[in-house]
Amino acid sequence: MPHDAKITRKFWKALRSDMTVMLGIGGDHGVAPRPMTAQLDGAADHGPIWFFAARGADLTRALQAEQPAFFTFTDKGHDLWASVTGRLSVQTDRAVIDRLWSPFVAAWYDGGKEDPKLVLLRFDPAEAEIWTDGSSLLAGLKLLLGADPKALRADSVAKVALL
Repeated sequence: MPHDAKITRKFWKALRSDMTVMLGIGGDHGVAPRPMTAQLDGAADHGPIWFFAARGADLTRALQAEQPAFFTFTDKGHDLWASVTGRLSVQTDRAVIDRLWSPFVAAWYDGGKEDPKLVLLRFDPAEAEIWTDGSSLLAGLKLLLGADPKALRADSVAKVALL
C-alpha cells in the first residue's frame, strides 16, 4: 500500500474512534477553533464530516454561507495528528440528523431533534497534512540498525487530498 494511502487510512480510523476536533472558520469572518465532535455517516473513509452545533454559538453565528474552514485533530494515544482544510456549511437534512442522532447528542438539546437551537454543520474536507508518531519501537530498532533518521521522518508525514 502506498505510504500516503496508509497514513490516510490511519487518519480516518482514528477520527472515527476519537471524534473530537478543534474546528474553526477561516477567511475574513474567521472564528478561532473550538472543540467539536465529528460524526461520520457510514463506514467509508471520506467526507462529509458532520457536527451538531448550537444556533447561538460563535461558530454558527459567523457561518453566513458555505465558508472555508479547518480543523486540527490529535488521536487519544497521541500517535497521529492532522490539520484538515475544507468547506463548512449549515445543513437542514433531517435524514442525516436522524441517522447521526444518539443519546450523546440528545444530552445537549432539551428539545430533541426539534430543539430550535439545533444546527447541523457539514464539513467537506479538501486537504490534510497528517503526521504519525515516528518514535515507535520499530523506528527505534531501525535507528539502532543504522537507518537514516530523515527517511524515518519522511515515513511519518503525508499531505493528501481528501476529496
